Order: sequence, then structure tokens, then C-alpha cells
Amino acid sequence: MARKNQKAPWEEEEEIIWVSKTEMKEDMEALQKLGEELVGLKPSSLDKFPLNDDLREAIANAQRFRNEAKRRQLQYIGKLMRQIDPEPIQAELDRLRNKHSQATAELHKLEELRDRIVTDIDPAIEDVMAEYPNADRQRLRQLARQAQKEKGSNKPPKASREIFQLLKALKEL
Repeated sequence: MARKNQKAPWEEEEEIIWVSKTEMKEDMEALQKLGEELVGLKPSSLDKFPLNDDLREAIANAQRFRNEAKRRQLQYIGKLMRQIDPEPIQAELDRLRNKHSQATAELHKLEELRDRIVTDIDPAIEDVMAEYPNADRQRLRQLARQAQKEKGSNKPPKASREIFQLLKALKEL
């Protein structure tokens, strides 16, 4: 006589994935942390996120609350986050962070270009003119000479700042 709880040899056995209580708790805390990051964002940034109405309202409330009420609201946001897929939200948050670092990198490139303009005036200005044809060559040359004089006499770098602002305006056009 065969045992009742044994499967027939031709039936596939289902793989049971055991999740420990600690793993479940860590997942819930990760979702709560994601919710905290969302609470820290400006409302204009939050509009870009794929959030349902309940979650959007809970985040708006958490931004208003203080102390213990905020802590409880963050836990509630974590609970709401368990019911939705957090991947699109995490992807949008990563994209938002990356946008900030890209803007910082562009500003560093403009600073390097400004420094090149101040040190080797003519070749650097030619590079700027090649990249931005509507740039004012005469104004750039004048500011570069002025920046060199300021640097030589240990004055504040007013002309260097003006070159940077001019380059930044050209980049935005």
C-alpha cells in the first residue's frame, strides 16, 4: 500500500521557496526607505513618478507631518508600497539622481573650458567658436585678458566668473 502524501514518480515536484522572517522584514524596511526618499522629494518631482492616488496622498501627508506622526505615516507608506511594484519607482528615482550628476559633470566641463580660455586664450577660443558659432569672440578674448590680469594681481576672479556665465548661457541655447 502506497503512502498518501507521496507523489507519483511521473509528477513534477514543486519547489518551495522559504523566505525567512528576517528577509521579509528587510524587504519591508527597504520599501519604507524608498518611501522616505519619495517623501523627501519636491511635489514637482513627484509628478513624474508612477504612483497611485493613495500613495500620492500618503506622501503628501507625510511631508506635512512631524515627529511621531511622520514616523507612523512612513510605516503606512511602506505598507502601501508592498501592494505595488517598486521597480518603476526605483528606476525613476535612479534616473532623477543620475540627472543631477550629469548636470554636475557638464558644469565641470564648462569650468575646465573656462580655465583653458584663461590660460591659452586663442586656441581655446577657437574651440569655443567651433562648438558654439554664435559666441562673441571679441568679448571672450577681452574677458580672458582681463582674467589673466586679475590672476596676476591677486584680485577676485570677476572676469573668470563672467566667462563661466557666458559659456553656461551658450550651452543652454
